[in-house]
Amino acid sequence: MLDMLHLALGMVSGALVGFTLGLVGGGGSILAVPLMVYLVGVPSPHVAIGTSALAVAANAASGLLQHARAGTVKWRCGGLYAVAGVLGAFAGSTLGKAIDGQKLLFAFALLMVVVGVLILRGRGNPGVPGAQCNRENAPKVLAFGLGTGAFSGFFGIGGGFLIVPGLVASTRMPMINAVGTSLVAVTAFGLTTAFNYALSGLVDWTLAAVFIAGGVLGGLGGTVLARRLSGSGALTVVFAALIFVVAAYTLYRSGGWAG
Repeated sequence: MLDMLHLALGMVSGALVGFTLGLVGGGGSILAVPLMVYLVGVPSPHVAIGTSALAVAANAASGLLQHARAGTVKWRCGGLYAVAGVLGAFAGSTLGKAIDGQKLLFAFALLMVVVGVLILRGRGNPGVPGAQCNRENAPKVLAFGLGTGAFSGFFGIGGGFLIVPGLVASTRMPMINAVGTSLVAVTAFGLTTAFNYALSGLVDWTLAAVFIAGGVLGGLGGTVLARRLSGSGALTVVFAALIFVVAAYTLYRSGGWAG
């Protein structure tokens, strides 16, 4: 059971995660899992993964409301991505529970580095403002959804940092629309993973509650800043930089540089 200091740190961590979700539509769990393990002091990586999945899902839902009000959500694309992704997330989270927690964190960090590089390579592409999901690109959207859902469940993440580039690649929508739309799938993936972990008793409900409370407040600020940065490539660079920083820290703390 965590004391008041660690619960307070959980709320601060939640605010940071909520801000990140509102800003870039992803990165919530790549922050949430390391924060829960290394700052809040959750002893089990699997409990940190299960709890963060629930918290990120709730915070993503809050951010989704803010982006919906701003008109940056493409609901059909988000729905297609989420339906395919939920199937992948359940399968991935089932496999993830069977893998050693420290090895899971290490693999998670390596995946972040790869995604960060791919995102930076596409930073000069403004996207197509009127892009929609239709019969022509639906199979591609579903395939990306299934794949990112599996990764999301396996690593216990909301998956936004995979969903955003997946939406851009499959539909060519602008970054700001991918950020808003991704939160539909982040919410669905997180709830699926959290449900699977909760079945095994791997969710700390008290910590999840304070994390969510902090995240709602942080999400408001992140959404406002995302709209201000959306006219340039700055939003993409911020997204990639966040991934690299947390990947490096996670590699270090998980023993990836210890030999």
